[in-house]
Amino acid sequence: MELPPKLSAKFEKLQTGYPQKRSALIPMLMYAQDEFGYISDEMIAEIARRLDLNNVQVEETLAYYSMLRRKPMGKHHVQICTNVACMLKGGYEILDRAKKRLEIGHKEITHRRLHRRARHAGELRLLRKPDAPQI
Repeated sequence: MELPPKLSAKFEKLQTGYPQKRSALIPMLMYAQDEFGYISDEMIAEIARRLDLNNVQVEETLAYYSMLRRKPMGKHHVQICTNVACMLKGGYEILDRAKKRLEIGHKEITHRRLHRRARHAGELRLLRKPDAPQI
């Protein structure tokens, strides 16, 4: 895969900046996602090649970290908290309503590619006024 020169330079610097090449995996994935918006199969193969890993090892890391994406995001990213505290305040009811309203499930994108929905509390980033109630 032909990488933009700036990204290639970042990758080369990361590869030499750690005692073990594998330690550069997550930073490389983050830089690639920043550049392209998501991690493609070609990028997985390129990063694996550079770090002397197999594709499955890179894919396992992608699957573990929710902030890393295999598909492009929609225009709006909707996140709903479902941890214990949010569950007690109706988080699952809000989640069910959003699923019905947007007609999508977890990590899916609407047919017009406008919304992507996440439900993990670890992904929660609420945009609200400081004095507004959190739901």
